[in-house]
Amino acid sequence: MEIEKRLYEAAAEGDVITLHELLQQDGLILDRLTLTCFNETPLHIAAMRGHIEFVKFILSRNPLLAAELDFRKSSALHVASIKGYLEIVRELLVVNPEMCLVRDRQGRNPLHLAVIKGRVEVIKELVRATHLAALQTTDRGENVLHLCVKHYNQLEALNLLMEIMISDDKLLNAKDGDGYTILHLAVAHKQIDTVKYLLRNNKIEVNLKNDNGNTALDILTHSWRDVNDLQIGESLREAGGLRAKEMISSSNTQSVAKFPNSQVALAQKHDMSGDWLSRKRDAIMVVASLIATMAFQAGMNPPGGVWQDNKEGNSQGNSLQIAHKAGEAIMAYSHPKSYRYFIRVNTTAFVASLSTILLLISGLPFRKKFFMWGLMVIMWLTVTSVALTYGISIYIVTPKKDREQLGQVIEVGVTVWCSVMALLLLGNTIRLAYKWVMRKKKQSRKFETRKSINLVHLSV
Repeated sequence: MEIEKRLYEAAAEGDVITLHELLQQDGLILDRLTLTCFNETPLHIAAMRGHIEFVKFILSRNPLLAAELDFRKSSALHVASIKGYLEIVRELLVVNPEMCLVRDRQGRNPLHLAVIKGRVEVIKELVRATHLAALQTTDRGENVLHLCVKHYNQLEALNLLMEIMISDDKLLNAKDGDGYTILHLAVAHKQIDTVKYLLRNNKIEVNLKNDNGNTALDILTHSWRDVNDLQIGESLREAGGLRAKEMISSSNTQSVAKFPNSQVALAQKHDMSGDWLSRKRDAIMVVASLIATMAFQAGMNPPGGVWQDNKEGNSQGNSLQIAHKAGEAIMAYSHPKSYRYFIRVNTTAFVASLSTILLLISGLPFRKKFFMWGLMVIMWLTVTSVALTYGISIYIVTPKKDREQLGQVIEVGVTVWCSVMALLLLGNTIRLAYKWVMRKKKQSRKFETRKSINLVHLSV
């Protein structure tokens, strides 16, 4: 055990003289390591520290150590590659070039590790040793190009590998385990230089979709905001980049132009209707969330605030102390009638907005316009309740000397509000009635057509 300890210390220091002395004491010490060592060998240690002379000497005495793996299933070549020690990499490749294809516990070969760290000279040496190492993927489905983009924006390494793999279209547009190509990853990580470099290669498919059906332009739109977004978007557009919806719309437009009465036209109409409904759902969700927040805040902090202390009711001379508890609304004591109206309309707004949010997130199929109109009517009620809440609140906090003028303002506001609501109700009623009449006429025409066809058949 003592001699092995000295061997590992010599490897850490790169002490070739001590290694020579140990071999004179026990000529089989390196051979026994292949049988008894289940962790790093002295070769791993020397490769990690960059001791080239120690590595040369130990390989000359026992070249089999180049194939030994540690507990991470990493060889000495893995260690030297990630550290970027070119001379050690060359020595290990001379002894056993097949170790380029050995993968560690995460499925990474020495070339993958060199790419992650951007060790360009080591990458050249490993690819020269065996081209197959560049075609292997990790356990997460990442090839060497994915690793260049994912780790520290290794543009120099990417440029080198792209030149080597220029004829391999499949590798350039391959997807990783998450369904992302190298262009998708560059856009997601906001790597403006990498995006521009990739788009100069005409073999990169700019509109290829990931597993979620998103193009590179979709990924840019859905990802976190960054100062490079505008430049990346312009570069993608100049290269012919489209969003997935635009690709579907373009495809349907061409089909409709060829077959205007086909089912494709109906499908396009359905897509447009679905997009309208989606926008309406999003708008209603935002408004409902905002109103729920406002109503909650108004309920917890009503006009005039709340009592800050506890007091028992008693009479002292001509003054009357009102009994109250800390946290109770002052308005409930000073304006009890108005407070009851305030609570009713504010609670109506709060419950209606929460009901709308619950319906929208419930997963129910609110895809028909009828249901969306119903939700919009609920929102009209909600907004009206919020307006009434405001009217009561502003009335309470206004001094008595100004309430007469305030009453006139509120009267005008209520008149305008009622007029707007009436116009909206009338307009939507007319539109629904018009659609209902047109649908009935269309059904009537179909009935008359079928009747005529039946009469012709009977006469024949």
